[in-house]
Amino acid sequence: MLLKKSNDVVRQAITADGFAGAYNRYLLIREDGCPNYALRLSEIEPGGHTSYHAHEEEHEYYFLEGAGVIVDHDKVEHIVEPGDAVYIPQKQKHQVKNIGESVLKFICTIPIFKEGDGKSTRLV
Repeated sequence: MLLKKSNDVVRQAITADGFAGAYNRYLLIREDGCPNYALRLSEIEPGGHTSYHAHEEEHEYYFLEGAGVIVDHDKVEHIVEPGDAVYIPQKQKHQVKNIGESVLKFICTIPIFKEGDGKSTRLV
């Protein structure tokens, strides 16, 4: 068994094009002994957002704190708040925006692809 404290995991800025004020804490990844799924704590600062993008892998989100919007593949915006869960199928475009005054925090799970480390995904 492995137990990690999220506050002990380094908060890393996402520097890819189209991201602003977005960070990940890679809680459980391949180097931790997780062969199939990665667990991230994602944080988006007020006014921040991810890009509008898609991955080869599915994603699951569970929102913990803050107020946000998730934009779906049809570019429809959906309000998200703590307690909401979102499933994003593979190759489906999506975006997350923080519309609140505090940090938007959510858990993200992704499958780890064969060559992957659990930090990166394959964009389409």
